[in-house]
Amino acid sequence: MKWLLKWVGNVVFGVGALCVLVGLALFFFGTREDAGPPPVAVSDPQAQIERGRDLARLGNCAACHTVRGGATYAGGTPVPTPFGTLYGPNITPDEQTGIGRWSSDDFWRALHNGKGRDGELLYPAFPYPQYTRMSRADADALYAYLRSVPAVRQESRAHELEWPYNRRALLEFWRLLYFRPGVHENEADQSAQWNRGRYLVEGPGHCAACHAPRNSMGASVDARGLPGGMIDGLGWYAPPLNANADIGLGRWSAEDVAALLRSGRTPHAVANGPMAEVVSGSTQYLSDADALAIGVYLKSLPATDTPRAGSAASNAAMTQGGRLYTQHCAQCHQADGRGRDAAWPALAGNATVTAPSAVNAIRVVLDGGFGPATQLEPRPHGMPPFGQMLGDNDIAAVLSYVRGSWGNKASAVTAQEVQRARASR
Repeated sequence: MKWLLKWVGNVVFGVGALCVLVGLALFFFGTREDAGPPPVAVSDPQAQIERGRDLARLGNCAACHTVRGGATYAGGTPVPTPFGTLYGPNITPDEQTGIGRWSSDDFWRALHNGKGRDGELLYPAFPYPQYTRMSRADADALYAYLRSVPAVRQESRAHELEWPYNRRALLEFWRLLYFRPGVHENEADQSAQWNRGRYLVEGPGHCAACHAPRNSMGASVDARGLPGGMIDGLGWYAPPLNANADIGLGRWSAEDVAALLRSGRTPHAVANGPMAEVVSGSTQYLSDADALAIGVYLKSLPATDTPRAGSAASNAAMTQGGRLYTQHCAQCHQADGRGRDAAWPALAGNATVTAPSAVNAIRVVLDGGFGPATQLEPRPHGMPPFGQMLGDNDIAAVLSYVRGSWGNKASAVTAQEVQRARASR
């Protein structure tokens, strides 16, 4: 009996020791951080602030840190996720409720290491997995700009996360698996323009936050490849930004990409939904050189295979859809689906139309297509909504026709898909 008790004791001790070691390793690797370079000396503080303003626009910081109708950067914007709702915090220089007591090192720590001023682990809805690539000079410029905006006394709203996701300690495990701090480094065999585009896309632009799918733990999958995916909580599909010819940028030029970013439209597509907000609040302010650099970089990304779900439309659905298309759509988009000028984009070869998910096209038909008003396109044409005019079966039929005509080879749309989109918008 004594030997048995001794054996059980040794096993318990061994398991306990292993758990302690695993816990220590998890804490060390899950909370590690990269100190990075010290602040960069600045000779022109006003120029640094202006540079920070441009970076704040590029990162579209106001989208998550300004509630509609509220003070700029005072926080409160809900960010829906599968784990609950987070709220953008107050990032004005108020000392009590904002970042007024933060140093430039504290701010760098948040962007580069995903940690708050007191060392708390930040939820990755704040895109520090992308911001970590930003240079110290750009982080300091963004900090200087935010220090220059009016301070607003407004408490940040507490996150509303389900258990166990409201336990920040679990972020140690998440970070162990999915986060590595590291500043962008240029690739010597690529041009300065390409490297600039990559920096803007992977760093301050954080394109992967929407244009890469997320796994069950909320981590971006294939962030470098930008293969597209559903945007959690918003009910829109972010298309691939690689060279896929059918559903990506394969038929676009770098100049086309730059035009969409700056004006919100090209003959290929019009920015709608969340992307319209990005263009309106962010990318329209890009310089011509930076917009083109982004286009050059994105055009270099290799195409990825995206699985298609569903089958082709039946002959009956194509006949019904063709009749509805002639009645409601052909006047603007033309009988051959090639569109007319940039005001009425082509539907043939349109990545929004042929996307693996039809949700974007469904929402545009339901609610109308309204491109962003920009400096280059202050009065864009819009598409009227058909949600009150057409039923679910009719919308499914006309979209099935569009997705299966003029060389488009996307799957049919069902009335159930339209019904779900109508209910959730």
